[in-house]
Amino acid sequence: MLPKLDPLLHSELRLAVISILAGVEEADFTYLKTQTGATSGNLSVQIDKLAAAGYITVEKGFKGKMPRTTCRITPQGQEAFAEYVKALKEYLSAGK
Repeated sequence: MLPKLDPLLHSELRLAVISILAGVEEADFTYLKTQTGATSGNLSVQIDKLAAAGYITVEKGFKGKMPRTTCRITPQGQEAFAEYVKALKEYLSAGK
């Protein structure tokens, strides 16, 4: 039987955010928005969902006078992402 895919990570935008964060120490909102092509509102909602699940941390502050939101993947998020990738690999190899 194939493993269940994490429904939180199965969303295209949430998967994109967690994938980006898995490869960097941190990323700010503007960078994530540019990389994903998402609208500010949609990205904000998806970041909130990932943070509520404990997959990322979100810090709000200022860079000069400009507001800055910085996101980091948590160990729980790293583990969830690794399990998701492992499950996808099982799906891909099931047809062989």
